[in-house]
Amino acid sequence: MKTISSIAIALVFASSCLAVSAPAAAGESPLPSRGAEAAGAITKVTGVAISPLLGAGVLGAWEYFHASGDQKEKLPWYARPAFWVPALLVVGCLAAKDLAGTAFPAGWKKPIDVVETMENKLSGLIAAGALVPIVASVWHSASAASGAAAPHAGIPGLAMVSPAFIDFSPVLNLLTIPFAVAAFVLVWLVSHVITVLILVSPFGVVDGALKAMRTAVLSLLTMIHFINPWVGAALSFAIIIVAYFIAGWSFRMMVFGSVFCWDFVTLRRLRFKPTANANWMFTARRIEKTPIRTYGKLIRGENGRLDFEYRPWLFLKQQTVTLPPGAYAVGRGFFYPEIMLAEGEKETTMLLLPPRYKGHESDLAHAYNTTDIRDVGLLRGFKAVWNWMKCLCGFGIKPVGEPVSA
Repeated sequence: MKTISSIAIALVFASSCLAVSAPAAAGESPLPSRGAEAAGAITKVTGVAISPLLGAGVLGAWEYFHASGDQKEKLPWYARPAFWVPALLVVGCLAAKDLAGTAFPAGWKKPIDVVETMENKLSGLIAAGALVPIVASVWHSASAASGAAAPHAGIPGLAMVSPAFIDFSPVLNLLTIPFAVAAFVLVWLVSHVITVLILVSPFGVVDGALKAMRTAVLSLLTMIHFINPWVGAALSFAIIIVAYFIAGWSFRMMVFGSVFCWDFVTLRRLRFKPTANANWMFTARRIEKTPIRTYGKLIRGENGRLDFEYRPWLFLKQQTVTLPPGAYAVGRGFFYPEIMLAEGEKETTMLLLPPRYKGHESDLAHAYNTTDIRDVGLLRGFKAVWNWMKCLCGFGIKPVGEPVSA
C-alpha cells in the first residue's frame, strides 16, 4: 500500500510539473486560478469524505446559489435542488435523532443508527464514483475556457506538430482523479469509524459527542478554506496523511460495522445457530502479530488449543494465531457476546462476536469446551461502561503475546 501511495504522490507531482508547461490562451494567466482551483478541489474532496451526504449537500447548495440564472441549467447533478434539498433534509433528521437520543432508550434509536450506517456507506460509494471525479477535474483546456480557437487551427495538422499547443488537460485529469478518489477513500474510512461507533454505542450522549466532533472538523476545514484556500489544502493534506497511517485500523472497523449492521437489519440471530467449531468473530485486542478488530474464525483443535484463522484485508494469504492457554469463558453482553480469558476475577476480553450470536451463548460454550458463562458490560452494571468503551474503540487495550516478525 505504501508503494502505491508513493506512486500516486509522484504522479501528482508530475502533473504539477506538466501544469507549469501547459499552454495558456493569449492574455490569460491560468496558473494562479488553476492552482487555487486545485487547492479548493483538495479541500472539497476531504470535506465530502468526512461526511458524504452533508458535504455533498452543502457543496451543491453553495454552487447553486452562486450560479447565475443561465448557468444553473449546466450545474452538475449534486448542485441540483432535486439532490441537495432532500440530502440536507435527511442530514437534519439524523441530527435531530442525535439531539433527542439522550431521552430515549438505546433500543429505540438503534434502527435509525443502522439506517444512518447504511446511508453513510451508500453516500460514500456514490460520492467516490460520481462526485469526486467531477470535483477533481480541475484541469481544463485553455482554448476551451477562453472560447478562442487555438493558433494555426485553420492549418491542418500544424497544431498537432507544434508541442507548444498540445493540450495536457486530459492527461492531468487522468493523473489527479485516481489520487483524489484514493484520498477520499482514506478519509472516508476514518470518518466511517465514527458512524460504526454510533451504531454499537448504547449511549445517546456518546453518539452526540462523536457526531459533534466530526461536524467540528468539517466546519473548521470549511472556515479555513474561505480564509485561505492554500491553508485549507494544507490541512486537507494533513488529514489525508493521518488517514493513510490508520487505514488498516479504519478498514477493520468498517468491516466490523458492516457485519454488525447486517446482523441488526436482518435479525439474523433469530434464525442462526453457531457451528460446532469455526465461528466468525473479531479480535478484541492485538494477539501477537494479529491486529485488533481482525475478522476471522476461531477453531478448537483436538488438543483443546484455540486457533484464530484470518486473511489480512480479507483476501490475502490466510494467517493463523494461537490464543494464549488458560481457562476461557463466554461473556453474555447486551448487544453481542464475547470470548474472555478468565483467571479468577480477572477477565481479559479476547474476541467479540457479531450480534447474530446473541442468545446462543450456551452453544458457544459447548463449541469451545467451557461451561463458564458470565454477564459482561452493561448487563453487569454501569461501572463497566468505561472499560467497555475502551474495548470497543481499541484504545488503551494491552496486547497479548509478543509480536512475531513476518
